[in-house]
Amino acid sequence: MMTDNAHISPSDADADTYPQNIPFRKMNGLGNDFVVIDARQITHHGAPFKMTTALAAAIGNRAHGIGCDQLIVIMPATHGGAAFMGIWNTDGSRAEACGNATRCVGDLLLQETQDEAVMIETVAGDLIAAAAPGAMITVDMGEPRLAWDQIPLAEEIRDTRGIELQIGPIDNPILHTPAVVNVGNPHAIFFVDDVDAYNLEQVGPLLENHPIFPERANISLAQILAPDHIRLKVWERGVGLTLACGTAACATIVAAVRKKLSDRQARISLPGGDLFLAWNEDDNHIYMTGPTSLDYEGSISPQELLAQNQ
Repeated sequence: MMTDNAHISPSDADADTYPQNIPFRKMNGLGNDFVVIDARQITHHGAPFKMTTALAAAIGNRAHGIGCDQLIVIMPATHGGAAFMGIWNTDGSRAEACGNATRCVGDLLLQETQDEAVMIETVAGDLIAAAAPGAMITVDMGEPRLAWDQIPLAEEIRDTRGIELQIGPIDNPILHTPAVVNVGNPHAIFFVDDVDAYNLEQVGPLLENHPIFPERANISLAQILAPDHIRLKVWERGVGLTLACGTAACATIVAAVRKKLSDRQARISLPGGDLFLAWNEDDNHIYMTGPTSLDYEGSISPQELLAQNQ
């Protein structure tokens, strides 16, 4: 484990707005990287610490902050879980779910509690994390949501295995007919012959913000290599291109099975590495297994970060 204990002194202008220094961990799941703040013991003038949109965006900024795909704040549980997990995207927007982050937080809480499994509360629902062979973590991501108003979509579309959406010329679209799935957050998955044949960095923002998605959407390109092996690239809502996205992997296994393109268990290969997915027929739950990594620890000055990002 690398440790970075250096931190910046707070500025005098906003010295009373936030705690002067906040400890954090930098973690990643297959390169999908996170700043993790355990706020359960952080108070300011006797009140619990509260994350703001401005501070979340400043922390996530790779040029002037720490830099991350998502900021994760561990908060006290509200109804019997080990903790509540709050999620902010790089742009400061809130996210409902993050599979790779759930594994990272699950790893921390499993070490803390020494339990066999822990329940993590999120806006999208309660998730169960447990240790798996090979120093991996398995998360029960719950049931997928498949109805048009659960995705959600802006208009009623009964068959969400492939919706009428395309980008490019009408008679020769670049991409078309994605499957849509919600696994705590909305996903659109385009099944293609070669994920490298498309400029996802160019088309991702257009599709993420398409009017059909009132809450925006994560955009994925999926290539079926075998019934039990899928290659995946993801443009993440509020983040951009990412090395890995756990919820996108979950959405992809569901979409592939519904389209009869894959088995219910499959290895999903992302640029950052492999995740192992199973969509269980008995309970309809998605189980995701993969590694976690603690990169380093440090502390931040909120005032200095906000000043640098003005």
